Amino acid sequence: MISSRVGHSLDPFLLRVYQLFFRGDAARPNLLSVIGLLFGFVCLLFTVSNWLVPAGLALLLSGLFDLFDGAIARHYAKVTTYGGFFDSVLDRYTDLSVAFGIFVNFLLHGDHLFCILTFVAAIGMVLISYIRARAEAARLQCKNGILERPERTILLIIGLCFNEVFVRLTGLGLLKAVIIVLAILTHVTAIQRIMIVKKAAQL
Repeated sequence: MISSRVGHSLDPFLLRVYQLFFRGDAARPNLLSVIGLLFGFVCLLFTVSNWLVPAGLALLLSGLFDLFDGAIARHYAKVTTYGGFFDSVLDRYTDLSVAFGIFVNFLLHGDHLFCILTFVAAIGMVLISYIRARAEAARLQCKNGILERPERTILLIIGLCFNEVFVRLTGLGLLKAVIIVLAILTHVTAIQRIMIVKKAAQL
């Protein structure tokens, strides 16, 4: 939803931020994708250690580098078929690493119900990207849905960063609420995409 509305409109801002730290002739989109993955692994480690705010900040940095790689590739004419493929694969590693960290966190706290819900959410995350990949292999466009990757990442960042504050104010875990939303809406999004592909295939 955010992707379809915002598109590449953030590219000029991202480019200016990038140029504050790096030279243009040193632009390596694939390296930025790898750095984004590494921050995803850092998020995993922090989450397992129950350092949820640092975990959320690591996920934020991971998401920023994921935005940088595409913007830089487009600006410096370094968009390649392999680059898009590579970025997509690393995104899946990042998504599942973060989900695994949350799963282990709940497991260490003996919260088996939310271990199951985290696993259900992870299945939905993978299905969303798999449906798009299969659709594109059949030369059909399938990018829409209520909970695409940007929305999922934002929800997880909020859940990780503000979980403790929410617990103190209400006695409820915000991260748990986010996992419930993901467990439901990732599968709603998958069904939406299935219907989109069905409609496109009948044209």
